[in-house]
Amino acid sequence: MTHVNPDPEPERTTGLEPGGGVPPGETPPAESSLPEAGPRQPDAQRRGWAKAPLTMILLLVAVIAAFFLVYALVLIL
Repeated sequence: MTHVNPDPEPERTTGLEPGGGVPPGETPPAESSLPEAGPRQPDAQRRGWAKAPLTMILLLVAVIAAFFLVYALVLIL
C-alpha cells in the first residue's frame, strides 16, 4: 500500500508563513481526507442485546409498573 502524506508542503502552499502559520485574513489550506481506509472491523455489535442485561431491564420495568399499579389501587381503596 502506498501512503500519501495529507499535510500540506510548506514550500508549495501559498499563504503560509514560516513555521506553517496562516496570516490574518488568509484562508488556511483545506484538509485532505485520509487516502486509505483502515482495516475492516467485524460487525460484532450487530448481534443485539445479551440475554442477561435485557432480562434485568425488563424485570426492572415490571417491578416499577407493579409498584405504580399497587400505589394506584391503594389510593382508590
